[in-house]
Amino acid sequence: MLPTITVPARFRGPPESGNGGYVAGAIAERVRALSGLADDAAIEVTLRAPTPLDQPMQLHAGEVAHLMAGETLIAEATPASLELQIPQPPTFEAALAARDGSPAFIRNINPLLPDGTGFHPICFCCGADVAANEGLHVYAAPVDGFTGVAAAWRPPTAFTDADGYLPEPILWAALDCPGQFAYYASGIRTGMLGRMTGRILRAVAAEQNLRVIGWCLEVERSKHFAGTALFDQAGSLCGYSRQVWIGRMDQ
Repeated sequence: MLPTITVPARFRGPPESGNGGYVAGAIAERVRALSGLADDAAIEVTLRAPTPLDQPMQLHAGEVAHLMAGETLIAEATPASLELQIPQPPTFEAALAARDGSPAFIRNINPLLPDGTGFHPICFCCGADVAANEGLHVYAAPVDGFTGVAAAWRPPTAFTDADGYLPEPILWAALDCPGQFAYYASGIRTGMLGRMTGRILRAVAAEQNLRVIGWCLEVERSKHFAGTALFDQAGSLCGYSRQVWIGRMDQ
């Protein structure tokens, strides 16, 4: 029997498909375990099709792992190297003070969800219309003096494992939307997440004052590259990602 991955509906991004960061993190966690890689090894996940919700998908392991929903290729994953120059984040207090300026609070900007709040109103990561313990509520916003966006994030215990830590897919989900928000703050509304290469360096407990940052890297035609990073309450770097967002929604 092939190993399977199922993405519950609560972990959606768009209304009918999985949050890209959560999906990538779930695949990375499973690939790392099957391959015997170190806990902090970087994994590159390329998303090929929208991820169905509440449907078991088959993971074909190999040098390049393939996640399949029937005959549809959903994603590919492979070990990777990941080196980024990571900016010093704003303080938790500065990010919290800037929170109301997040694109997550702009109404009626998503034509798929009229009268919704924010970029992706029901997104597991950034959705402002999601109940308190049903989403992460990572509201990245521009902060004075910082080139990019930052979110003050205090995750609830609703998403922790038995040891009180946030599972890897949750951390990848938190690292997702700030990359897109960084481009929105620069005047560009990107399309969908196409690739995410992530690395988790240490376990992260809930109910502490975390910071998530996102910043623009470069643009190559339709590809918009971004970096994101997560810091714990002590200021230690916990994880980071390099992303590729495909296309622009304003063209």
